[in-house]
Amino acid sequence: MSEQQPVRVQLALDRMTIQEAITMAKQVEQHVDWIEVGTSLIKEFGIESVRQMKQAFPHKIIVADIKTFDNAKYEFELCFEAGADVATVMGAAPDATLELCMQTARRYQGQTMIDLLSVSPDRIQDLERYTDAVLCHHVSKDEQEHNGQKAGQSNRHEAHATSNANHATPQIAVAGGITLTTLPTILQQSPSVIIVGSAITQAAQPQQAAQQIREQINQFAIPNVNPLASL
Repeated sequence: MSEQQPVRVQLALDRMTIQEAITMAKQVEQHVDWIEVGTSLIKEFGIESVRQMKQAFPHKIIVADIKTFDNAKYEFELCFEAGADVATVMGAAPDATLELCMQTARRYQGQTMIDLLSVSPDRIQDLERYTDAVLCHHVSKDEQEHNGQKAGQSNRHEAHATSNANHATPQIAVAGGITLTTLPTILQQSPSVIIVGSAITQAAQPQQAAQQIREQINQFAIPNVNPLASL
């Protein structure tokens, strides 16, 4: 049985330069476990953004949020060769793409995070067969800004976070406008990874904001399986 570990905090870095992202991560690194090179950084600055982040934080788990939908082997190899520990693929991608992502990640002793944005409940249940992946329940930036949706405002994550409790299941990550206010509800759903972006990066005092999030998670004290315990 895998060793039980606390909930991980993943810092999402988007819509900034590589240097700004590194500077932000350095401010809060003691309070976060995983550092995400956001999709916007990869699109604007290329895979170099992943490489520089890993060089700056060699002992942190680096997540390349590349959101692969096709050309899986090529894109995942780019990420892992650049130093990523985790790379992301869209759950709506073809099964062949998902299989190639999983195979490539295993070859590099990394991990696949499957983004469940706009994925149906039936498809989510199907994706639970990837027991060594992380399934990320994700409220998109556009949904947050235009529809006012936030992670933790419904129980849509909970059914899959707690299903098949007696069998091997994927780890669960939650992302999408998470704040100190919504965090308690999300923690009740037993996630393995909490992904936080603007609540830290746009805070007046990012270090303090990250510390408060970490303290609230520690107070909740739900043990969970580390998705990279085998690395």
